[in-house]
Amino acid sequence: MLETPLPLTVDIGGLVLKNPVMTASGTFGYAMEFDDLLTLDRLGAVIVKGISLEPTPGNPPPRIVETPCGMLNAIGLENVGIDGFIDTKLPFLKRLSVPTLVNIYGKTVDAYAELAERIDPLDPVAGVEVNISCPNVTAGGVAFGVQPEMAAEVTRAVRSRTGKLVMVKLSPNVTDVAEIARAVEAAGADAISLINTITGMAIDIHTRRPRLANITGGLSGPAIKPVALRMVWQVAKAVSIPVVGLGGIMTAEDALEFLMAGAAAIQVGTANFVNPRVSMEIIDGIQAFMDAEGIDTVSEIIGSLQSG
Repeated sequence: MLETPLPLTVDIGGLVLKNPVMTASGTFGYAMEFDDLLTLDRLGAVIVKGISLEPTPGNPPPRIVETPCGMLNAIGLENVGIDGFIDTKLPFLKRLSVPTLVNIYGKTVDAYAELAERIDPLDPVAGVEVNISCPNVTAGGVAFGVQPEMAAEVTRAVRSRTGKLVMVKLSPNVTDVAEIARAVEAAGADAISLINTITGMAIDIHTRRPRLANITGGLSGPAIKPVALRMVWQVAKAVSIPVVGLGGIMTAEDALEFLMAGAAAIQVGTANFVNPRVSMEIIDGIQAFMDAEGIDTVSEIIGSLQSG
């Protein structure tokens, strides 16, 4: 923790960020893809796309469909695998002055644990974001994140293998997201991010076939913002660890809503596809709001929602 915080500085589970704007996994590649489009070192943190133990080709196309106020994707977590990440992606990330978090996923608890162990000695990786929306093959394909016990088991396994920041990314496709949040907090998570995409689908009425080869996909973008905002508010009240909000954030105003709802930081996702410089605009917009309102530090905004 900085003794004299800068106006936009936030602390996420002991990791100090220069501002609360992070990039969402799966929407920002491995950061190098955006190097010529914005000033990466201005970001609060970079979260790279999900990494598995082995390279993953992902799902067959079509894998992306635009929907009203959003996007459906069924990429299938395509990635280069942990060895490919270390060999071909990490050298670029070492050049950045901002923290990097690696999103990880697996089909077994042991896979998550092994990934955490492989990442633990890596510089400049500051932590892992644990994607628990993935299917557990030993439990008949049930997503780890839909049951508190399973979510906690993954969190404990990751926590036991790394001393870096452990942030667990929650699925919105659950009955009680606060219950899941409390379970991962008790299991050792340093922070929680939410929400991941909402399961949806689209149909071509002329061919009478699904628009995605995978049939269903993850809905993101402005359409899910009200749901994400509500869940962030619920979880922020339910846990004592920092909450990072995401889901449909397109503007600084959107980001400020999440901060007021209790998020200590935010992630920008689908908006990156529309405007690659949107993160810079959101950082500037938050600062402009603070200047206009006479607010000295962003911590004065976090959790400031007045209800009741």
